[in-house]
Amino acid sequence: MKELMLGNQAAARGLYEAGCHVVSSYPGTPSTEITEYISGYPEIYSEWAPNEKVAYEVAIGAAIGGARSFCAMKHVGLNVAADPLFTTAYTGVGGGMIVAVADDQGMHSSQNEQDSRHYAQAAKVPMVEPSDSQECSDYIKAAYAISEEFDTPVLYRLSTRVSHSQSLVEVGPRQELPVRDYEKNAKKYVMMPANAQGRHVFVEERTLKLRQFAETTPLNRVEEGSDRRIGIITAGICYQYVREAMPDAPVLKLGLLNPLPEQLIRDFAATVDRVVVVEELDPIIENHCAALGIPVEGKSIFGYIGEISQKIIREKLLGQPPLEGCAYPEAVPVRPPVLCPGCPHRGVFYTLHKLGLTVFGDIGCYTLGATPPLLAMDTTLCMGASISGLHGFTKARGPEAAKKAVAVIGDSTFMHSGMTGLADITYNHGVSTVIILDNSITGMTGHQQNPTTGYDIHNQPAYQISLEAVCRALGVSRVVVVDPADLKALEAAVRAETAAEEPSVIIARRPCALLKGVKAKPPVHVEPQQCIACRKCFQIGCPAITMEGGKAHIDDTLCVGCGLCVGLCPKSAIKEAE
Repeated sequence: MKELMLGNQAAARGLYEAGCHVVSSYPGTPSTEITEYISGYPEIYSEWAPNEKVAYEVAIGAAIGGARSFCAMKHVGLNVAADPLFTTAYTGVGGGMIVAVADDQGMHSSQNEQDSRHYAQAAKVPMVEPSDSQECSDYIKAAYAISEEFDTPVLYRLSTRVSHSQSLVEVGPRQELPVRDYEKNAKKYVMMPANAQGRHVFVEERTLKLRQFAETTPLNRVEEGSDRRIGIITAGICYQYVREAMPDAPVLKLGLLNPLPEQLIRDFAATVDRVVVVEELDPIIENHCAALGIPVEGKSIFGYIGEISQKIIREKLLGQPPLEGCAYPEAVPVRPPVLCPGCPHRGVFYTLHKLGLTVFGDIGCYTLGATPPLLAMDTTLCMGASISGLHGFTKARGPEAAKKAVAVIGDSTFMHSGMTGLADITYNHGVSTVIILDNSITGMTGHQQNPTTGYDIHNQPAYQISLEAVCRALGVSRVVVVDPADLKALEAAVRAETAAEEPSVIIARRPCALLKGVKAKPPVHVEPQQCIACRKCFQIGCPAITMEGGKAHIDDTLCVGCGLCVGLCPKSAIKEAE
């Protein structure tokens, strides 16, 4: 039986059929749905971890315990999990272990275009990469076989286009596998220097075996073509682009990205007039071919930035115009991303902009506080960097700078990597003010639970970590909770805490307006005869507020009745429903 599945859904199905026992992940687009789909299989233990490093360590613990395990993250999440990755390359695994890392070519929802294939090379672990939903399922099973045969974690690389596109998948029954016996083995798992030196020898020996495996594995295959003027070497989603743009070209389709084969590539190159590597981001395959002495082209044609497409391949390799398409007859208006109507973060950023504060931002939907008209964000680097960055900024510029700067971080992000930054402030005599934007959910990746929400991945009650208690335990005595919709109270809190000559935390607590349990209030409306078109209400950047007939107008299909705009109108022209 076949079903139409997203790539991420198919990966989850592959985990189910392969007999996976334990899954731990941190949500990160485009990888999130794998674990969400896994949570629907009661045969597999699944959880959201506080961050990717923890998720990886849970998975390796399960593997050492003899179970097949899995963790998922996006490409920047692998940076967080890199520490255990490099060491577990030495220790190996007991049961099979797969680490899914989803790259985001084109930066649809990410702060960089990192190429995770470098991690496979640097850590000396195998990496597989599927190109469609069927392979997403099949490669899970292949990755477990590799993991257990070669005693290694396996990186399973996805991309936005594979994760979020759909194709047919043949589904099968679950393979029930017993958990392997655990045997104490300190030389294998205790990585003190004397033991690690011996395990490094193992890693190099394993790499030689994997190179031989790369020559014969069906994950790498040659597809013959009638036009031998150009032979294409490719992998992942680029394979789909190549097959559509150049159906007659011979193709070497690589499914094992590390280690790459040598003789297989030499033999393929000998059968064509010209070899072109089609790969997104960095020239991993191209450099490998060049090192083998094979004349090859790639980045000189396609460049290092962004996504490739069928159109680009046709234009660059065949000199052909793109296939004709149907143009939409009307111009589609530009729709930049904005905070949702009723977003609890809007009042915070309006206030911070009003007070002219320097704002160290973090990763989350609240990053949109940097966009007009709010313009209340100075930096966004990586998870947790807001708090640590603010501490460095104020140490460099002095105590007066601390009175004019704050950090903002979400509740989930604070649990992910904000606590250590706050500990750094209190331990090292800092005086910074941190604002935790507590919207009671992990918002940006689609409403996943986290340790502060009181619910687990299955929406079952779980221990709820208190942000107030955590902050106090980390040495902050000034902890204030405020409703960000109460602009007067919020402004007063910000003024008071930034003036204090000690560390302080403001918890701006209001649930995300999109949560199912949050009931919208009746929409507010504008009395046109009272409106003077001063546009004061536009300063909060609410998409429900527009101008019609020279007067402010509120779209009642968008407004959730948060009332934030009501107090801004100098003429009281905005009215709440009676």
